[in-house]
Amino acid sequence: MLGKLLVRYLSPAWPLIVAVVVFQLAQSIASLWLPTLNADIIDNGVVTGDIPYIWSTGGVMLIVSLVQVVCAIVAVYFGSRLAMGMGRDLRGDLFHRVVAFSQREVGQFGAPSLITRNTNDVQQVQMLVQVSATLMISAPMLAIGGVIMAISQDVGLSWLMAVAIPVLLIIVGLIVWRMVPAFTQMQKRIDRVNQIMREQLSGIRVVRAFVRERQERARFEAASEDVKATGLRAGNLMALMFPAVMLVMNVSSVAVIWFGAFQVQNNGVQIGTLFAFLTYLMQILMGVMMATFMFVMIPRAAVCANRIGEVLETDPSVSAPETAASAPAPTGRIEFDHVDFAYPGAEDAVLHDVTFTVEPGTTTAVIGSTGSGKTTLVSLVPRLFDVTAGSVRVDGVDVRDYDPDELWTRVGLVPQRAFLFSGTIASNLRYGDHDATDEQLWTALELAQAADFVRAMSEGLEAPIAQGGTNVSGGQRQRLAIARALVKRPESYIFDDSFSALDLRTDAALRRALDTHLPDATRLVVAQRVSTIQHADQILVLDHGRIVGAGTHDELVETNETYREIVESQLAAEAAA
Repeated sequence: MLGKLLVRYLSPAWPLIVAVVVFQLAQSIASLWLPTLNADIIDNGVVTGDIPYIWSTGGVMLIVSLVQVVCAIVAVYFGSRLAMGMGRDLRGDLFHRVVAFSQREVGQFGAPSLITRNTNDVQQVQMLVQVSATLMISAPMLAIGGVIMAISQDVGLSWLMAVAIPVLLIIVGLIVWRMVPAFTQMQKRIDRVNQIMREQLSGIRVVRAFVRERQERARFEAASEDVKATGLRAGNLMALMFPAVMLVMNVSSVAVIWFGAFQVQNNGVQIGTLFAFLTYLMQILMGVMMATFMFVMIPRAAVCANRIGEVLETDPSVSAPETAASAPAPTGRIEFDHVDFAYPGAEDAVLHDVTFTVEPGTTTAVIGSTGSGKTTLVSLVPRLFDVTAGSVRVDGVDVRDYDPDELWTRVGLVPQRAFLFSGTIASNLRYGDHDATDEQLWTALELAQAADFVRAMSEGLEAPIAQGGTNVSGGQRQRLAIARALVKRPESYIFDDSFSALDLRTDAALRRALDTHLPDATRLVVAQRVSTIQHADQILVLDHGRIVGAGTHDELVETNETYREIVESQLAAEAAA
């Protein structure tokens, strides 16, 4: 998967790759030429006392060194642009793929893991490209060029390279082989830390209410300790690698000087040539050592690439049709035709043979016990999930045949959990329509019974909203979410238990405003309170995923035992209060 990702995201940037290779090749040639020039100065200048030759050859060495430095800087510059650009594109594709996921895929991977994959995992692959452009390209050039130049200096000592290089490769290979499982485990444990952190931040009120700070700290510390232990194991192996490399290099240096001294004594080789050979051997081993950086990073980057690839290769279960149906004139009609739905891997279906119709301009309410499938049912209309059997139609067209954007313009959803984004009240409301005027925003706030508390804020529409809307109350958050849907002005509204945080007075005022100002809008309402839905044109009673009753409030009180029990239980609770 790592190779596949690199080919996919680096191919468009081939001019940068060519530039990196050219400048790395130039700086490698310059590096390989310097020891030969140094040998010439020693053998032809220092030994013979030829001062002009020393100056002239030294000047050439300075020019070559300058060229080497400039080429190395330019190569690093282009390498950095290559790596940063690939990271940007990879993060962008990951983000767009995750945004296209349905709730099924998000639940499959988990939000903490998706965050880690789009941050830490991408960073590891990006670092691999960065180090490759700066080290890995020049390392084989130095190693191969060093072998050629060393042999050209003295074939008699070349057997030392045949011993040192394989020993170094074997040591590095064994260490890397041990590091791969540690890096695989590291990413999973980082996921776990992110998961616990998100849970604790999201549920901070619950943690404090139940005095669980100590237990939660212990849980986080345990997860952090796992990351630490895995990191230490990988770090110890990494720390072992460089002393091993340095040991091989130093022993090789001693061997070159030891055996070379005998050849110098026997006039078999000149001193300058011996030092040049030693320098080339160091360059060869340095190239191998530079490659060890890659060997350290490749296992972790490969693990991260596999995790990234899992996301990129997962197709959303809810996808646009190849040929979208022609969109009919919007009316707001919603039809469920023998709908079944089961979550992946679940033993039983959540919905069974659900059939009903919401006529344009009417209100249909869904009520039932907790876990009866109410939220799942209304989630099928905007196609957050796809039905397992049967069909859901909006304006006579199966929702699976719509272009998703077209479908979502026809349906306004207020979810069970009202969520606001960081920004301002205005920016949140304009999620419904980014071109909405301030006047339209105030109209939506009036209908949602939210205008009063917004006016009470000194900044009004520009009042700041924290992430998740944590700086406003639950009821205010719900009313702002309702106003956001009203700004959208669709033909159909889905209120998924959207009135639960409102007091009875505000609930009634909001429903009256909707009846007065949106008489032609179709409404599908999920509610727990009977008072919220008793005036609906049609009430559906859901029990264990099946519709066990349908009719008006009065009809169901007379004919449906399940509905009557719900009504009586709420009346008894109100009387007790």
